[in-house]
Amino acid sequence: MVDIELSSLDLRYEGHRMRDRTGEARLLAAIAERGVAEPLEGVDERERHVLLNGFKRLRCVRKLGITTVPYVSLGQDAALGIVALLRTSNDKALSLLEQAGFVDEINRLHQMSVAGIAEALSRSKAWVSLRLGLIAEMSPVIRQKLFAGDFPVYAYMYNIRPFMRINGTDKVEAEQFVTALSGKRLSVREIECLAHGYFRGSEALREQIRAGNVALPLEQLKRSAETADGCTAFEQAMLKDIEIAQKYMQRVMGKSHDPRLSSPAFRVQAQLLLAGLLSRAATFSQSVKDLHDRCGQA
Repeated sequence: MVDIELSSLDLRYEGHRMRDRTGEARLLAAIAERGVAEPLEGVDERERHVLLNGFKRLRCVRKLGITTVPYVSLGQDAALGIVALLRTSNDKALSLLEQAGFVDEINRLHQMSVAGIAEALSRSKAWVSLRLGLIAEMSPVIRQKLFAGDFPVYAYMYNIRPFMRINGTDKVEAEQFVTALSGKRLSVREIECLAHGYFRGSEALREQIRAGNVALPLEQLKRSAETADGCTAFEQAMLKDIEIAQKYMQRVMGKSHDPRLSSPAFRVQAQLLLAGLLSRAATFSQSVKDLHDRCGQA
């Protein structure tokens, strides 16, 4: 670990890391009090330090007027440095989207194949393909909005992406929707409600949303959802949760005696997860019984 000048940093990969304004504000306060606790990480190319990890820390020290930071080199090759970062992504808490951005980087610019990336990361080819597919589906505008933290990644993954994959929604429509709602600080539930109206509703409704006038359409869509089948939006969500719980209970019961579940790694991880389930089993069972009895009295 060495101390380096901020002026020597190459920030070409800053767009591959997601912004978190709330987390960054907490980090700023921590650095102001205790300094930079963890070194920044990057690769060294032609007397420049190409930063891969530590962009939040960098922005914080700039605001504080600090001119040097601790730094650790991951080598002199960008592709190998990215591989090293991805291999420790659990410890470094890279999000799925950040992993996808870096996997796409070494696939396109560094000419590594899917099989080569999978081998280098000790991952499956399906793991690599999932992340490459995620990036390939995004337009540059949507990618910028997600990485900038202007639109919730969860809402894109589970509310927008299914319309693109199943209903044939093109990238232009998705891009217009994401752009219209970016920066409005809507909840994931509100975005889900607006997405159903935008992709399945009238052109007049879409025009209102594209223009950024979401308050009235959102209120109309919420009222419509509450009366659609006699259930409120909260009740519909609960019914969906019950349906999912039933589905996965059946799957776990069906697979639990499969002889293929035999590796030491699986047994260690499964034991920890199952201990958590068993500790909640009695409480869960009682909650289900209470709800069942209340519903039976209706």
